[in-house]
Amino acid sequence: MSQKFVQIIEFETQKIDELRKLLERFEQKMQGKSGGPTHRILLQDRDKSGRYLAIIEFESHEAAMRNNDRPEVAKLNEQLTALCTRGPSFTNCDLKDSRELK
Repeated sequence: MSQKFVQIIEFETQKIDELRKLLERFEQKMQGKSGGPTHRILLQDRDKSGRYLAIIEFESHEAAMRNNDRPEVAKLNEQLTALCTRGPSFTNCDLKDSRELK
């Protein structure tokens, strides 16, 4: 059984509405295709204006790497980076535990 994989992407932007619309269009376009992300959370830093964290979950590290190789993902990354005031930094994690507490 493969282990779930999570990528945490930290970035800064003053154009979050544009960025969110771009993500929504991309997710609609990719809907139904296998191997993509299974879950996405977007967090806004309350203490530092314009700083965000995106948490993207995949079925496995291998699935995430295959997804990254898609040309449409490379194009999305270029478009997202263009909307950032500080480009993204990535943290790759193996998911060890996840629980709903309520």
